[in-house]
Amino acid sequence: MAKAIYQRNQKVWVESVGAWAVIEKIVPIWAKGFDEPVKVTYDVGLGREFSAHELKPEQESDREALTEDGARWRLLRANNKWQTDQETRNHPFPGTYPVVVTDPNDWGGWRVPGAEYDRDPHKIEFQARLIANAPRLLSLARQVVKIVDESNGDAPNELTQVADDILKLERYLLEIPAGADSGGDQAEVDAA
Repeated sequence: MAKAIYQRNQKVWVESVGAWAVIEKIVPIWAKGFDEPVKVTYDVGLGREFSAHELKPEQESDREALTEDGARWRLLRANNKWQTDQETRNHPFPGTYPVVVTDPNDWGGWRVPGAEYDRDPHKIEFQARLIANAPRLLSLARQVVKIVDESNGDAPNELTQVADDILKLERYLLEIPAGADSGGDQAEVDAA
């Protein structure tokens, strides 16, 4: 049976037309006697429906950020199960909400409750993009520290202070909190 490869509101390259488009509608094609669609096509607003093989997603480098261990963080869109497109027409991407996936198997990461998204969708969209690009931002910050280290003391004081702040932040990120079952007394953990 056919499964949808692309999601609604996803930006794709339409090879035969040579243009970028956004998936407006996923069109399942049903056949009598089957419980699932036998084929799925996509309406991108270009006058006809396209098959998945005619479309390409945005470049991986535009959508994904690599972590140090090679994991890819991606921003995907999930369908809103509880509200219709009409009920969410004031949202940036009606009928969907952002999901940041941090696991290669598309199941670990960050999601937001629907009520919170509904309260301020633009804020949540920004947070999703920020989280998805956190590995890239960390890489840029490390490049700043490297430039300051290689400057042999010739870097401006402001840039040196920024590099120091980056190192403090990275130490905080890498710090592993002591757990209650780490062999130490709970009072020692609370005192730390």
